[in-house]
Amino acid sequence: MEALFCSEIPNNNIRSSINDLSYSSSSSSYTWPTIMTSSSTVMNTENIPRCDWDLSLSAVVSSASTGSDAIGAIEFDPSGETIATGGIARKIRTYHLSSLLGSRDDHVTASESCICTPAKLSSLRWRPDLSGRAIGSGDYDGVVTEYDVEKQVPVFERDEHGGRRIWSVDYTLHNGSLIGASGSDDGTVQMWDPRNGRTLEETVRPGGGAAVCSVEFDPFGGSSLAVGCADRNAYVYDIRRLVDPLIVLDGHTKTVTYARFMDPHTIVTGSTDGSLKQWDIDNGRRVVRTYRGHVNSRNFVGLSVWRHGGLVVSGSENNQVFVYDKRWEEPVWVCELGQTDRFGSDRRFVSSVCLRQVDEDWCTLVAGGSDGVLEIFSGKRS
Repeated sequence: MEALFCSEIPNNNIRSSINDLSYSSSSSSYTWPTIMTSSSTVMNTENIPRCDWDLSLSAVVSSASTGSDAIGAIEFDPSGETIATGGIARKIRTYHLSSLLGSRDDHVTASESCICTPAKLSSLRWRPDLSGRAIGSGDYDGVVTEYDVEKQVPVFERDEHGGRRIWSVDYTLHNGSLIGASGSDDGTVQMWDPRNGRTLEETVRPGGGAAVCSVEFDPFGGSSLAVGCADRNAYVYDIRRLVDPLIVLDGHTKTVTYARFMDPHTIVTGSTDGSLKQWDIDNGRRVVRTYRGHVNSRNFVGLSVWRHGGLVVSGSENNQVFVYDKRWEEPVWVCELGQTDRFGSDRRFVSSVCLRQVDEDWCTLVAGGSDGVLEIFSGKRS
């Protein structure tokens, strides 16, 4: 099975990793730490991890492919009504959420539309200015391509990473201007104007040449750009002046695969050291909390934050989805994907996750696996 391996990322002069977390891949439930109390002790329940959401499986989208179909990217459009997926199969598939949730079939196989792409995909992002009509992709050939989703044709192409694999693409509307960014195996972050392809700033090398695995603009309209690199660090830049980073987030011991904004003052990073970290970027590089429980030592497993609900979701190499509440370090909800491995082995893992950002009282979580299966979980606040 072909998968999205972090071990393939160029990574020069990096320290050896910490020991892998010990976790039983055959178990579908998380073992909570024992809490000891005495009869004279009043336990503070505010410090006990709990899930405030009644999440349950709502739909399963089976892979129609007979070969490798690992899902590398899942994205909701700005309305939260359309889901797009991409990965090893060289296809961008889109689904209407209402159709999936309203289906009477246990397993859906057909997408609403399917765009064939020339290369394997590692990243997807909807253009925020076109109301879900165009989506950008980053591929293994180092090309950023935008597609008209309705017509299913490419409308823009940018090849500025020298053929080196692009790991991440993002867009922002800043002061009325649309800006795109991409991070690549070539160790650079590039920003451009998607309307004409013009490069906006000089090329930035945040990790001294180490691969750039993640780029994300401040989704709240600020001028910050978060970057995750294979040199174990994450960086925060001001897009108005990219010469030097504002902050270097140094705390992981292996590749930083993801950097996500929880709010304008908080970033969550994920790493192949098996941990997620919450950072207070208003106070330098202070680590507020470290989340552990999921297994991640070599693959891209996905990271998503729900800004309205305060949740952090990660995939795992034991084929489970882990949901963390930002207040606690232990997971509050864990679920294993699927039942039977059609490859006849235990090599499956969760390769991408995405939380819907629209609602405040209804949680929708989409998880994709290395076997190409998509599962949708939803629930209201308990």
